[in-house]
This record gives sequence, C-alpha cells and structure tokens, in this order.
Amino acid sequence: MSNITDADLAAALTGDPEALDIHLSLIERDVLIDGHAVKVHCHCLAVDANGRVQPYRLAEFMRNAVADYAIPRFQLAKAKERDQKYKSTEAVTALVEQAKRSFTDLAKTGEGGEMLLFLLAERFLKLPQILCKMDLKTDSRMHYHGADGVYAGVTPDGVLKLYWGESKVYKNVVSAIQDCLSSLAPFLVEPEHEDAERERDLILLSDKADLSDPALTEALKRYFDKTSIQSRRVQYCGVALIGFDAEFYPGGGVKAIGDQLAEAARLALETWRKKIGERLQTEKLDQFEIEFFCLPLPSADEFRKAFLKAMGIAE
Repeated sequence: MSNITDADLAAALTGDPEALDIHLSLIERDVLIDGHAVKVHCHCLAVDANGRVQPYRLAEFMRNAVADYAIPRFQLAKAKERDQKYKSTEAVTALVEQAKRSFTDLAKTGEGGEMLLFLLAERFLKLPQILCKMDLKTDSRMHYHGADGVYAGVTPDGVLKLYWGESKVYKNVVSAIQDCLSSLAPFLVEPEHEDAERERDLILLSDKADLSDPALTEALKRYFDKTSIQSRRVQYCGVALIGFDAEFYPGGGVKAIGDQLAEAARLALETWRKKIGERLQTEKLDQFEIEFFCLPLPSADEFRKAFLKAMGIAE
C-alpha cells in the first residue's frame, strides 16, 4: 500500500456526527473570503424548547468523547478487544480515566477549545486526528508545545493534506482571530528546515501517526519519512477554531429565540469575516487552505468553567 485514500481516512473517524447538532447550531458553512483559500464556518450554541442555551451540556458531551481525543487509537482498539474477550468494560474505563487525568486544571486552560476543535474536525469536516498530542504530555498541568491538533485529508490523486490545528477561546473576537492565526502561521509558512516550528510534530508523526489499522498506519507514516518519495506528497493546510463572547445571547433569564440568535450571528459574521481576512493578509496566509470555525459564546470564561467542571477537575 502506498497512497492513503478517502475511504481509509473515513474508517478512522470517531463518534456520531449528528450528536453535534444537539449542542451546536450551524449558522453558515463554507463562507469564502475574496483573495484567500479559507472557508469560514459558524456555529452557535443550540437553543432548547425552554429558550435556553446550555454550555454545561456541551461540556458534558465533550467529556464523553475524551478517550477518543486523548488516547491513541491503537490503545483504544486493544482495550475494546480485551473487554469483548472478557465481557467487561474494565480496560476502556481505565483509558477513560487516564484520558481525564491528562487534562490540566488551570483556570485559563485552552484545552476545552482544543477538544472542541477535534470534535468539529472529525465530525463536521470528516478529518481524522492522526497524532494524539495529549498522550505526549509529561505533566498534566502543562500544555503540549506544538500544534493544537494534527488532522488529515487526501486529494483524489493521493496527496496527503496535513491540517495543523490551532484554537483560541477568548473574551474578545479580534484578539482570538489575531492570536489564533499568528500561532498557526509558522506551521504553514516557514520553509522546511530542522528549526521550523512544525519539525517536532513531523518527527513525532513519523513515529506516532495512528489510524488504528497497522497497515494503514504504516502507509501514513511513509508520508513523514524523509527517505521516502511519499514525503514530497504532503500539502500543509490549517484548521482553526475561535470561541469568544457575543453580546447577542440574551442574559438575565431572558429566553433566547433560535431564529433571532441565528440572524444576529449572520450579521456579525460579516464583521468577523473581514477581520479574519485582514489577519490572513498580515500573516501571509493568503494561499493556504484553512478551515476556520467561529463559535460565538455567551461567555468564554463560563465555557472554560463548564468544561473543567464536567471533567471533574474543578468545582
């Protein structure tokens, strides 16, 4: 096997895509910005029949996928085989607990945004995660240095599209856009050399890239082997997520109306789109393919608190 196919990557995807719709409402997708190869996607928190948005339910949904995000696929596959053999859930449960312990309890953690990026990349864009960064952490209170995620797509002629991930959850949308694209830029624009920002992750991919199936994983790793011709068939792309405070969510117990919320988000999206375009120009990212998620929130701080609470690492 030499080339990875769409079907190979699809087989590695995790989770039910429709479960996203319970917690996030799609406002717009594939919004283009003139002169750039970016697609902007916008979601808001879903409004229930009581006129409420439920960030804590979103955080609990994220928690339930923690092992898919934080445990390498091959380890999960082995645990599932063992549990099936012994008619138990012991091995998988142990990995779930291991995954939860890998998250930091720092109040300003960005790991909730990173995990939400994972869920949207896999379930919305159908791009599987191919490097499990949480498994590489040596201290739960530290963040892993490198991209916030590494995901893969493939072209019809077998070129691997490597998506470097970056996420920022801030109060201010402009700061989130600036810092997100500033952090993403080096992974895309730097020339190939040993001191490039992406180099450490590329070395890790050559050893730890994972599609669960051993034959597929070995085929994938050849794209990151500098002695293989396949290493010339890798295209760098980006996948980014920003979460930020949005004033159009009603406060003080006032009921939200889904259609009104969606319309307010669509109007605001025009401003966000312009700011994204300006920053793409500044960072010289005009010609790079980037999937860019905008997630307006009632409160970025409350989202972080909800995530830490759901994970059981904060009150």
